[in-house]
Amino acid sequence: MALFGLFRSKAHERRGFELYGQAVQAARQPYFYAELSVPDTLDGRFDIVGLYVALLIRRLHRDADPRGAKLAQAVFDAMFADMDTNLREMGVGDMSISRRVKNMWEAFHGRAQAYEAPLEAGDAAGLATALARNVWRGTLPDDDDRPARLAAAALRTDTALAAQPLDALLAGRARFPEVTA
Repeated sequence: MALFGLFRSKAHERRGFELYGQAVQAARQPYFYAELSVPDTLDGRFDIVGLYVALLIRRLHRDADPRGAKLAQAVFDAMFADMDTNLREMGVGDMSISRRVKNMWEAFHGRAQAYEAPLEAGDAAGLATALARNVWRGTLPDDDDRPARLAAAALRTDTALAAQPLDALLAGRARFPEVTA
Protein backbone atom coordinates (compact mmCIF):
# COMPACT_ATOMS: atom_id res chain seq x y z
CA MET A 1 0.00 0.00 0.00
CA ALA A 2 2.77 2.48 0.85
CA LEU A 3 4.56 1.66 -2.39
CA PHE A 4 1.39 2.46 -4.36
CA GLY A 5 1.22 5.90 -2.67
CA LEU A 6 4.82 6.55 -3.68
CA PHE A 7 4.02 6.04 -7.35
CA ARG A 8 0.91 8.18 -7.11
CA SER A 9 2.86 11.13 -5.68
CA LYS A 10 5.46 10.78 -8.44
CA ALA A 11 2.68 11.04 -11.02
CA HIS A 12 1.51 14.30 -9.43
CA GLU A 13 5.11 15.50 -9.32
CA ARG A 14 5.60 14.78 -13.02
CA ARG A 15 2.28 16.41 -13.95
CA GLY A 16 3.11 19.37 -11.72
CA PHE A 17 6.30 19.98 -13.69
CA GLU A 18 4.42 19.61 -16.98
CA LEU A 19 1.76 22.12 -15.94
CA TYR A 20 4.35 24.50 -14.52
CA GLY A 21 6.23 24.36 -17.84
CA GLN A 22 3.05 25.26 -19.70
CA ALA A 23 2.44 28.21 -17.37
CA VAL A 24 6.02 29.40 -17.99
CA GLN A 25 5.50 29.14 -21.75
CA ALA A 26 2.33 31.21 -21.47
CA ALA A 27 4.19 33.80 -19.37
CA ARG A 28 6.85 34.11 -22.06
CA GLN A 29 4.45 35.49 -24.65
CA PRO A 30 6.14 38.50 -26.27
CA TYR A 31 2.98 40.57 -25.77
CA PHE A 32 3.80 41.07 -22.09
CA TYR A 33 7.25 42.47 -22.75
CA ALA A 34 6.76 44.19 -26.11
CA GLU A 35 3.21 45.56 -25.83
CA LEU A 36 2.77 45.99 -22.08
CA SER A 37 6.39 46.87 -21.34
CA VAL A 38 6.62 44.44 -18.45
CA PRO A 39 10.28 44.79 -17.44
CA ASP A 40 12.25 42.11 -19.28
CA THR A 41 14.28 41.40 -16.17
CA LEU A 42 14.44 38.55 -13.68
CA ASP A 43 11.91 40.38 -11.52
CA GLY A 44 9.59 41.19 -14.41
CA ARG A 45 9.63 37.64 -15.70
CA PHE A 46 9.15 36.28 -12.19
CA ASP A 47 6.06 38.49 -11.83
CA ILE A 48 4.42 37.17 -14.99
CA VAL A 49 5.39 33.55 -14.33
CA GLY A 50 4.08 34.00 -10.79
CA LEU A 51 0.81 35.41 -12.09
CA TYR A 52 0.27 32.48 -14.44
CA VAL A 53 1.26 29.89 -11.85
CA ALA A 54 -1.05 31.56 -9.31
CA LEU A 55 -3.91 31.36 -11.82
CA LEU A 56 -3.19 27.68 -12.41
CA ILE A 57 -2.93 26.88 -8.70
CA ARG A 58 -6.14 28.84 -8.10
CA ARG A 59 -7.91 26.68 -10.68
CA LEU A 60 -6.65 23.48 -9.12
CA HIS A 61 -7.64 24.54 -5.59
CA ARG A 62 -11.17 25.43 -6.68
CA ASP A 63 -11.85 21.83 -7.68
CA ALA A 64 -13.82 19.74 -5.18
CA ASP A 65 -11.73 16.69 -6.08
CA PRO A 66 -8.86 16.40 -3.55
CA ARG A 67 -6.50 15.51 -6.40
CA GLY A 68 -6.75 19.16 -7.50
CA ALA A 69 -5.14 20.38 -4.28
CA LYS A 70 -2.43 17.71 -4.53
CA LEU A 71 -1.67 18.74 -8.09
CA ALA A 72 -1.65 22.41 -7.06
CA GLN A 73 1.02 21.57 -4.49
CA ALA A 74 3.00 19.73 -7.16
CA VAL A 75 2.86 22.81 -9.44
CA PHE A 76 4.03 25.00 -6.56
CA ASP A 77 6.85 22.57 -5.75
CA ALA A 78 7.89 22.48 -9.41
CA MET A 79 8.03 26.27 -9.55
CA PHE A 80 10.32 26.57 -6.57
CA ALA A 81 12.49 23.64 -7.61
CA ASP A 82 12.94 25.48 -10.90
CA MET A 83 13.73 28.74 -9.11
CA ASP A 84 16.37 26.94 -7.03
CA THR A 85 17.91 25.43 -10.17
CA ASN A 86 17.92 28.75 -12.00
CA LEU A 87 19.61 30.53 -9.13
CA ARG A 88 22.29 27.84 -9.01
CA GLU A 89 22.81 28.10 -12.79
CA MET A 90 23.21 31.87 -12.41
CA GLY A 91 26.03 31.23 -9.96
CA VAL A 92 24.30 32.20 -6.74
CA GLY A 93 26.24 30.70 -3.85
CA ASP A 94 24.85 27.72 -1.98
CA MET A 95 24.78 29.66 1.27
CA SER A 96 22.31 32.24 -0.05
CA ILE A 97 20.10 29.98 -2.17
CA SER A 98 17.67 29.08 0.62
CA ARG A 99 17.27 32.74 1.66
CA ARG A 100 16.62 33.83 -1.92
CA VAL A 101 14.15 31.02 -2.57
CA LYS A 102 12.37 31.92 0.68
CA ASN A 103 12.16 35.55 -0.44
CA MET A 104 10.75 34.42 -3.79
CA TRP A 105 8.22 32.21 -2.03
CA GLU A 106 7.12 35.12 0.14
CA ALA A 107 6.83 37.41 -2.90
CA PHE A 108 4.82 34.80 -4.80
CA HIS A 109 2.53 34.15 -1.85
CA GLY A 110 1.94 37.86 -1.26
CA ARG A 111 1.10 38.46 -4.90
CA ALA A 112 -1.20 35.44 -5.11
CA GLN A 113 -3.07 36.73 -2.05
CA ALA A 114 -3.28 40.25 -3.51
CA TYR A 115 -4.76 38.87 -6.73
CA GLU A 116 -7.21 36.42 -5.15
CA ALA A 117 -9.98 38.81 -4.03
CA PRO A 118 -10.13 40.76 -7.31
CA LEU A 119 -10.07 37.51 -9.31
CA GLU A 120 -12.83 36.02 -7.18
CA ALA A 121 -14.95 39.16 -7.59
CA GLY A 122 -14.14 39.63 -11.29
CA ASP A 123 -12.85 43.06 -10.26
CA ALA A 124 -10.67 44.13 -13.20
CA ALA A 125 -9.88 47.53 -11.67
CA GLY A 126 -8.81 46.02 -8.34
CA LEU A 127 -6.66 43.46 -10.12
CA ALA A 128 -5.11 46.18 -12.30
CA THR A 129 -4.20 48.14 -9.15
CA ALA A 130 -2.48 45.10 -7.62
CA LEU A 131 -0.68 44.34 -10.88
CA ALA A 132 0.50 47.96 -11.27
CA ARG A 133 1.92 47.83 -7.76
CA ASN A 134 3.65 44.45 -8.21
CA VAL A 135 4.65 44.18 -11.86
CA TRP A 136 5.60 47.80 -12.51
CA ARG A 137 6.44 48.56 -8.87
CA GLY A 138 4.07 51.54 -8.88
CA THR A 139 6.10 53.45 -11.49
CA LEU A 140 3.30 53.94 -14.03
CA PRO A 141 1.11 57.04 -14.20
CA ASP A 142 -2.42 56.51 -12.88
CA ASP A 143 -3.96 56.82 -16.36
CA ASP A 144 -1.70 54.14 -17.94
CA ASP A 145 -3.82 51.34 -19.40
CA ARG A 146 -1.18 48.58 -19.28
CA PRO A 147 -2.19 47.24 -15.85
CA ALA A 148 -5.83 47.11 -17.01
CA ARG A 149 -4.79 45.22 -20.14
CA LEU A 150 -2.78 42.74 -18.06
CA ALA A 151 -5.72 42.38 -15.66
CA ALA A 152 -8.04 41.64 -18.59
CA ALA A 153 -5.63 38.97 -19.84
CA ALA A 154 -5.42 37.45 -16.34
CA LEU A 155 -9.20 37.37 -16.00
CA ARG A 156 -9.54 35.71 -19.44
CA THR A 157 -6.92 33.16 -18.42
CA ASP A 158 -8.68 32.53 -15.11
CA THR A 159 -11.95 31.90 -16.95
CA ALA A 160 -10.26 29.64 -19.52
CA LEU A 161 -8.58 27.57 -16.81
CA ALA A 162 -11.82 27.27 -14.84
CA ALA A 163 -13.51 25.76 -17.88
CA GLN A 164 -10.89 23.03 -18.26
CA PRO A 165 -11.74 19.62 -16.85
CA LEU A 166 -9.66 18.32 -13.97
CA ASP A 167 -8.95 15.13 -15.93
CA ALA A 168 -7.03 17.13 -18.54
CA LEU A 169 -5.05 18.92 -15.85
CA LEU A 170 -4.34 15.63 -14.06
CA ALA A 171 -2.96 14.40 -17.39
CA GLY A 172 -0.62 17.41 -17.47
CA ARG A 173 -2.52 19.40 -20.09
CA ALA A 174 -3.53 23.01 -19.52
CA ARG A 175 -4.57 25.42 -22.24
CA PHE A 176 -3.56 29.02 -21.69
CA PRO A 177 -5.15 31.49 -24.08
CA GLU A 178 -2.89 33.49 -26.35
CA VAL A 179 -2.71 37.10 -25.28
CA THR A 180 -3.14 39.76 -27.93
CA ALA A 181 -3.93 43.46 -27.99
